[in-house]
Amino acid sequence: MVVVYILIALGLAFAIAAIVVGREARRLDAEPPRAVFDPDEAVEYVANHLPFDVAAALSHDDVKQILDWNLEFFRSKGLSGNGSAPHADAPILIGGAETIAYVLDKASQAGAEYTPQHVQAVLEAQMAYLEAIGAIGPQAPPDEI
Repeated sequence: MVVVYILIALGLAFAIAAIVVGREARRLDAEPPRAVFDPDEAVEYVANHLPFDVAAALSHDDVKQILDWNLEFFRSKGLSGNGSAPHADAPILIGGAETIAYVLDKASQAGAEYTPQHVQAVLEAQMAYLEAIGAIGPQAPPDEI
């Protein structure tokens, strides 16, 4: 009789464990994976996706520096951190002339000589990386900008 109680207890424990694991698996499956920005992976991805003329002019250290300044620009606009936007109702716009000007200004202060074409190519490759890891959504239609 003791064996029967042990088997019932084991069966009950297994059933409870299966239910809990199944519920958590469904919950995790319903959530999209979190996008994680890995700086080393980003530098490698961006460097490998630059046009030939830009890749010939910039080292991996140059790419890393431009990406760091761009991330600094993101932080100054409240676009990095815990994933929450500073204004949930306002669209978030990244890229463009303001970003390039910020990076070129930082480069000038540091004595680096990057051209707008270098910076733009790096930032475009970075946007492709961010899209590839799921960190940003699609571009907003022109009527919503």
